[in-house]
Amino acid sequence: MNAKTLQFPGPGPAEEPEESLDELLSQVARGDEEAFAQLYDRTSSAVYGLARRVVRDPARAEEVSQEVLLQVWRTASRFDRSRGSAKSWILTLTHRRAVDAVRHDQASTDRERRYDWTGGRDVDVVDDEVTLRMEHQQVRRCMGTLTTLQREAVGLAYYGGHTYAETATLLDANPATIKTRMRDGLIRLRDCLGVAS
Repeated sequence: MNAKTLQFPGPGPAEEPEESLDELLSQVARGDEEAFAQLYDRTSSAVYGLARRVVRDPARAEEVSQEVLLQVWRTASRFDRSRGSAKSWILTLTHRRAVDAVRHDQASTDRERRYDWTGGRDVDVVDDEVTLRMEHQQVRRCMGTLTTLQREAVGLAYYGGHTYAETATLLDANPATIKTRMRDGLIRLRDCLGVAS
């Protein structure tokens, strides 16, 4: 193959040179909506990509990207070419906004933990504890309706874990009397508590 047969593409149809982001940003600062549309098309992917890397959540990254591009529209006049390129300015805004979003979300999570009314416990556990306390109060109230011997016998047998014989010995009473008093006491408790037989 000799050099004469090589063909190189010639200049195609004349294309308008693409404006630099710096120039587009200057036009945006003057309120040029078309320039903003071009700037948006050329930077939105990079803005979203950076936001996504910082905040991780895709939906949150979209929010951050929208906020940044709105900020670019509103504050384009603050861009100073002497301090860097338009792209670096926009990505700096993006990074700051994304970090702020992460901090805001973390502070919100911390507040929710700090003001967790259940004390970090499951609500069902709290409900169970309240119900149990109310039941204990009702049992104590119903125990107060028993005679002294009934109350002592039931208390020793059921709460103290003693047998009928041990309860009789502790109360210095006949075991048959203790059985009768306990049976009568338990019937009264059942009626007071509204427990079906």
